[in-house]
Amino acid sequence: MMNWQQLLSSKRLGLESQQQHRDDRTEFQRDYDRLIFSAPFRRLQNKTQVFPLPGSIFVHNRLTHSLEVSSVGRSLGNDIARQLLERHPELAATHLTELGSIVSAACLAHDLGNPPFGHSGERAIATYFSEGEGRWLQTYEDSSTSDRLTATQWNDLTHFDGNANAFRLLTHHFDGRRKGGFVMTYSTLASIVKYPFSSDLAGEHQKFGFFDAERTDYLKIAEELGILRKASPEGTLRYARFPLAYLVEAADDICYEIMDIEDAHKLKILPTADVKELLLAYFLPKRRDEIVENLQRLDVHDVNEQVVYLRSCVINALEGECVRAFVDHEQEILEGRYDDTLIQRISETQRRAYEECVRISYGHIYHSKDVVDIELAGFRVMTFLIHEMVEAAMHPERAYSQLLLNRVSRQYQIRAPRLYDRLMAVLDYISGMTDVYALDLYRKINGMSFPII
Repeated sequence: MMNWQQLLSSKRLGLESQQQHRDDRTEFQRDYDRLIFSAPFRRLQNKTQVFPLPGSIFVHNRLTHSLEVSSVGRSLGNDIARQLLERHPELAATHLTELGSIVSAACLAHDLGNPPFGHSGERAIATYFSEGEGRWLQTYEDSSTSDRLTATQWNDLTHFDGNANAFRLLTHHFDGRRKGGFVMTYSTLASIVKYPFSSDLAGEHQKFGFFDAERTDYLKIAEELGILRKASPEGTLRYARFPLAYLVEAADDICYEIMDIEDAHKLKILPTADVKELLLAYFLPKRRDEIVENLQRLDVHDVNEQVVYLRSCVINALEGECVRAFVDHEQEILEGRYDDTLIQRISETQRRAYEECVRISYGHIYHSKDVVDIELAGFRVMTFLIHEMVEAAMHPERAYSQLLLNRVSRQYQIRAPRLYDRLMAVLDYISGMTDVYALDLYRKINGMSFPII
């Protein structure tokens, strides 16, 4: 069974032997600050959340989404910490009081590994290797070194996932960077690993927690924090979820589903009356009547502001239900037996309302023309860039390859001797691009635009 005293550690990856800082900030607050001032976090402002960027009407991008998830995550962590301390007063001197800071930092980082063009970018990377022109690399073997991809490494490529890539971005020792990557605390790093198993166990939805390159780092973190290891086939890894990963997931689930509904309303994909009914459905009649009365008392004539008020009521209600679900199932979570999301354990009324929002989102938002168009374009752009860069990495002696490789920052080890490392460096480079940068590079390589000379 896992225990809170061991699970919550301020030890930093890459600086395990170094003494902690002495200032007013806790180590977990330092994690938050380190992330929010980082270049990968800033680049999220030009990465698609759901709707195309940019637009004349404000909708969420990956950066605003991450900030909102972090805010909800902080509330979840703080509220749960208060209730757990009432149950376990002996833990008052531990880091349990800092759950809100740990979860808010992890929430900031949870989308850092997402490539351009949202989930379309993820699919483009995975399918390039599984069913596209990159399939030949599965059986390729360097005649001079006998270097080839292992089965696990091939699974890393064919099941590429932004969650695993976020863990890599935070932990990998890029050329010229310090050991330990962002040098985050062990507990913050464990909190972002939503699917704590290797790519060999990834299912049809392509979800896993860490690449083969970061397997050793995850093992070190799991052992230090006492995360339970589960039975799995030989050569694979499967762990119980780190308890705070449930909170990061819940904050993300709350924000993306409710905020996507709000964005769809702003873009006039969903009419006001339908959105109001969707959001009011989260409440029992008495509370629903109170909300309607408050809305009338506010005398808000802007329909967008009315939706904002309703949305805030829903998020507050869902946050409270997820706190209750976590505290109620604390024992199962610490024993590694809890297999649901927290959203699945909210009240029946709220669960039905949430499922209806999911149904509407899939039918009217995620398959809307604008969203599908950006996915189609993004898929084409990403597939082209991956192919060009993989070819350059595999044939660096060619003149055209040298031109392409000269564009790549030295931090990416794209000229590494090992095949797996070269391919991962290509994905590091491409997944780190913004939508705008990827599209601009696509146009330049195809001769569709030229720099001013």
